Amino acid sequence: MSRNQEIAAYFRDLDRSYFMDSDKELANFDEAIPIGHGQTISQPSLVLKMTQLLDLQPESKVLEIGTGSGFQTALLAAFSKEVYTVERIAQLHERARERLTEAGYRNVHFRMGDGTRGWSEHAPYDRIMVTAAASDVPPELTSQLSTDGRMLIPVGGQFMQELLLIEKDRSGKVSQKAFDPVRFVRLRGEYE
Repeated sequence: MSRNQEIAAYFRDLDRSYFMDSDKELANFDEAIPIGHGQTISQPSLVLKMTQLLDLQPESKVLEIGTGSGFQTALLAAFSKEVYTVERIAQLHERARERLTEAGYRNVHFRMGDGTRGWSEHAPYDRIMVTAAASDVPPELTSQLSTDGRMLIPVGGQFMQELLLIEKDRSGKVSQKAFDPVRFVRLRGEYE
C-alpha cells in the first residue's frame, strides 16, 4: 500500500464529527462547516488532498498554521514524527488541545499566537501546512522551511485563492506550483 493509500484509509476511519461541537449531523457532507469564531472545519476531500500533496514522511517535523478544530492536525500527527500547531483563537486552541490529547495524539505541540510568524523556536520544518488564506506567502514561513521541504498555503483574495505548493530544494532555492482554486477563511496576523 502506498503512503497516499495509507493516508486515505486512515482518513476514511477518522470521525470528523468528533472534531465538531455542533452540527455533527453535517459531518459526512463534503463541505466546509462553521465551527464558530468565523472559522470552519475544512471540506474533507480538500483536507485529504492537501495532506497527500504535503508528502509526509515518518520522520517529518510539521508546522501547522491554524489548528482550528484539530481535524487536519490529527491527520498530520498520524503520518509524521512531530506536529507543531499554532492557533490564534483561544477557545479553538483549548478545545483542539483537549480533543487531540483525549484521542491519544502524543506528538502534537500546541501554541496560541500569530501563525503568520510561524514557530521559529522549533524551525526548520520539513513540512508546513497553512489552513487559512494569505494575501501573499509570509516570508517567516518560507524561512522556517527546511531544505527539501514542502509548504502548502492558499494565497489570494478574500473569496478565492490558489492552493500553492512551495518547495525548497537542497540549495535553498524556492519554487512554487499552483493547484486548483480554493476558498479558505482569512489568515489573521501580521501577514493577512
